Amino acid sequence: MRPQHQMAQLSEIGAPCLDTASCLTIMSDMMASWEEFEVTVHTSPGHTCGTFSRLWLNLIGSQGETPPISVSEGDHHLLPGSSCPVRVRADGPLGRLVLVRLRLEAQTGFPDLDWHCSRVEVRKLADGQEEGRGGTGAEPERDPQVFPCDRWLRPAEGDVELRSGKLSLLKDETEEKLKQQRLKQLQLQQKLIRWRSFVDGAPQCVDLNSLSELGPNLSYAQKSSAANMHYLKGFSGRLEAWSSFTELETVFAHIGHQNNTARFVKAHWMEDWYFGYQCLNGCNPLMLRQTRLLPPNLSVTSDTLRPFLPGGSSLEQELERGNIYLLDYEVLDGVPANVINGKQTYLSAPLSLLHLNRQGQLVPIAIQLQQTPGPQNPVFLPSDPGCDWLLAKIWVHSADFHCHQLASHYLRTHMLAELCCVATLRQLPEPHPLHQLLMPHVRTSLQINFQARMTLLAANGVFDKASGSGLEALPVLLSRASERIRYESLCVPDDLRHRGVDKLPQSYYAQDALRVWDALHRFVGSWVDLYYRGDDEVQQDTELHLWIADINAHSFNHSSGFPPSLQTRAQVSTFVTMIMFSCSALHAAVNFSQLDFALWMPNCPASMFRPPPQVKRSLTEDDIVSFLPDVNSTCRIQAALTLLSQPAVDFVPLCHYKEVIFRDDAHRGLVEAVQADLRAISDDITERNHQLELPYPYLCPGRIENSVAI
Repeated sequence: MRPQHQMAQLSEIGAPCLDTASCLTIMSDMMASWEEFEVTVHTSPGHTCGTFSRLWLNLIGSQGETPPISVSEGDHHLLPGSSCPVRVRADGPLGRLVLVRLRLEAQTGFPDLDWHCSRVEVRKLADGQEEGRGGTGAEPERDPQVFPCDRWLRPAEGDVELRSGKLSLLKDETEEKLKQQRLKQLQLQQKLIRWRSFVDGAPQCVDLNSLSELGPNLSYAQKSSAANMHYLKGFSGRLEAWSSFTELETVFAHIGHQNNTARFVKAHWMEDWYFGYQCLNGCNPLMLRQTRLLPPNLSVTSDTLRPFLPGGSSLEQELERGNIYLLDYEVLDGVPANVINGKQTYLSAPLSLLHLNRQGQLVPIAIQLQQTPGPQNPVFLPSDPGCDWLLAKIWVHSADFHCHQLASHYLRTHMLAELCCVATLRQLPEPHPLHQLLMPHVRTSLQINFQARMTLLAANGVFDKASGSGLEALPVLLSRASERIRYESLCVPDDLRHRGVDKLPQSYYAQDALRVWDALHRFVGSWVDLYYRGDDEVQQDTELHLWIADINAHSFNHSSGFPPSLQTRAQVSTFVTMIMFSCSALHAAVNFSQLDFALWMPNCPASMFRPPPQVKRSLTEDDIVSFLPDVNSTCRIQAALTLLSQPAVDFVPLCHYKEVIFRDDAHRGLVEAVQADLRAISDDITERNHQLELPYPYLCPGRIENSVAI
């Protein structure tokens, strides 16, 4: 009620006559008891962002709140790009304005459309000020208080409360209502976002029965450029083996003629130096490691390998110098192989020794195709007949396909991203600075992983119909790979150093990965320092501790070396950098490279249709073809890899953010600094690649997507 109306009512009911001073005092007290605000609701500009629904709004202060008021009335509609102003009056003191509550109400007879709200701006008017006339004082207009939204809202959600745009740790919240709002948000998220086990022993995933359960804020539209699979479509009915390498070459001439890397692979795939190069810079650069001790189950001696080492040196000397490297696929030992087109396929678990020669090349010097030594498990050598040695290398490539797809790719990027996304949604509220930093890098993992589990990794999917590691092998391999994961292997500087590949002259993955990691680590460290003024504040952050506990409870085994808690700013920075790198740069390296190295199928066979040879000197070139995948399974794998290797048309490059919080003054400088670092890395990689016969472009930051989105 307006004060002048209240004064008139006093007279009407016969209140005693008051002198002028008393009247002014009463009027002043009454006016102080109400406040007026100009509120403007902004709809985002996208053409589908508007809605027919009615919007109700409350202002919530530290001392009280306003009754709900309808925003979309009369000529005001929630149209794309629109601004809807409304006057809101508080009949009592609100105190400090802390929240804006929004609620959508679907209108009878109109479609129930989601609404994308950009923000709400609230400007407090001078007490008692009315439209068209001044208040009792000449107080100037105040800057509006901004409550960012930048999300989809729907009637079924009920009340949604917006805060002003500042991020904070729980300990820095000064208003009890804001503390309660953080808690309520997490309680709601924990009801909506739940854990589910996909494979026993592997990291857990989000509990979904359909993609629609994700809602509009955790799903996205995939817009990839059209992939040319015209020449693969005609082979789906051919269930037999390829007739010859000539037939394979004819198909490759049509599907690989525009891919320079694939053409290079086809030209050099049989050469030993290229075998070593692919271990460093192919689609799976994570398996190779330096060794100073021979595996006890590898049946080689110094005399056996002497012909393949420099003159005057020995195996023991080369081991001591750090020139011997190992590929060990023991994780595949005993894994059940798939049946494809009604025929049994075979898996092997090879061990391969490589030597760093004086030309700086890594070349294979011994390959044993199974883990258990014995007379029926010969060690293949470069001096063996050409077909024997070539087939041994093909078996290694096939084993690498399975470890690459399920361990290096799906487990270490997709599953890790989803693990961290679910824990972040459940344990870090939106105003937490790490929630805002991480979500652009992990949000898309929920949708793409659910789709993968429903298609690629499901019955009648690609792994079921075309991969030697089929549905029976999948849980075994994922659980074993999870057991073998170590935290240090996910942290690039530690991983490269421990595997001894950080200083190899041709290790372009290692060189680029280390530079990208360092740029991300500086960015994350600056972000962490912005909110944690000391290690003691890390230790006081209960939300952070619940987050890392949730990750540990649903991730890898307890001997993985994952930190059980985060106690220092340095630990937080490294852990968050690990997540961001795995979900962006590592995914770019292991995903967007795979078609280049697999288009020439013998370089990356997804299945083998004959068992590993148990004797030497019994093979011809035609025999080798009979080991390789059938025609239709070859084309099914290549069609899938073609789709997976297509970057989205609207992909977001690394450390480019659409979210408004990154344009805040406190964050803008940090984002600009890391983008400048990444541009410098891109320039250096581009210049280096111009000088290489086979460029390594996969970790050029301009080509790295911000998240796992395909």
